[in-house]
Amino acid sequence: MRALRFDRFGDPDVLHVADLPDPVADDGEAVIAVKAASVNPSDLRNVAGAMEWTTLPRTPGRDFAGVVLEGPRDWIGAEVWGTGGDVGFTRDGSHAQLLAVPARALVRKPERLSFEEASTVGVNFVVGWLGAVEVAQLGKGETIAVFGVSGGVGGAVAQIAHALGARVIGMDRVRPADGTPASSVIEEFVALDGSPDEIGSEVKRLSGGKGADVVYDAVGGVTTPAALASLAHRGRLVVISAIGTRTVEIDLVDLYHNETRMLGCDSTKLGVVESGARLGLLAPYFESGQFRPLPVVDRYGLENGVDAYRAVANRTRGRVVICP
Repeated sequence: MRALRFDRFGDPDVLHVADLPDPVADDGEAVIAVKAASVNPSDLRNVAGAMEWTTLPRTPGRDFAGVVLEGPRDWIGAEVWGTGGDVGFTRDGSHAQLLAVPARALVRKPERLSFEEASTVGVNFVVGWLGAVEVAQLGKGETIAVFGVSGGVGGAVAQIAHALGARVIGMDRVRPADGTPASSVIEEFVALDGSPDEIGSEVKRLSGGKGADVVYDAVGGVTTPAALASLAHRGRLVVISAIGTRTVEIDLVDLYHNETRMLGCDSTKLGVVESGARLGLLAPYFESGQFRPLPVVDRYGLENGVDAYRAVANRTRGRVVICP
């Protein structure tokens, strides 16, 4: 089979196409013919060496959609989708023609989604579900402020929160474009162009002076002061990223007087089996059309895989997909 490969860390130029032996479905394994695999910012950081647990040489790629070629008899020919914090890091990933995963990780792809669409769901919606539902325990009738709502994770969180019956305030430098998934579920929008206190005051004004019960900060770092200022008493702040800076100053007196909860959330701790379980929970929402992925804007073959990674590095709006 052909696969993208890197044997040292660096910019996308360290990637190259290699001919590798086809994976074999050993006991408890399955082999998938990859039809589409998205490129995530975390794939770019992985190739750059930011994930210290990655072992080399490695085929990158977390998200995928394809058809089962080998494995349990009742799965042969099934259309599946998946993602995982081990895929592309400690086991070879999805930017290849074939992918081996544990049979327990197999999850049927929603029929409503194409392979390309399904391949863009994994990271965004799994970390969105993990943070909003499992970690923050967002409830019906609560208010959530989503920082980075125009992006993949933020758009996923907005849709999940809306489905839970929460009130969604979207936060970003620019409002989600009309017709995008997040645009139809946010009730208010706050532009991230003021000071942290100004942004926090606006969120509190929009929430009747209370503040957000949950702030899901899909940006982090540069937005952390504003995220903290937006919280209600006993509000929960979900942190999944740190853009611009890894360190921030926090007024501990304000923190404990407000009884603030800061909650870290890392989807790379979920392997392909655990991530598959979450995709199984999400699938009915996609089948019904209640959830929608961001549109695919760029498609590449394996031979142009470096260009796909460069597109993500250049912050292309929408999703970038490799079709092996």
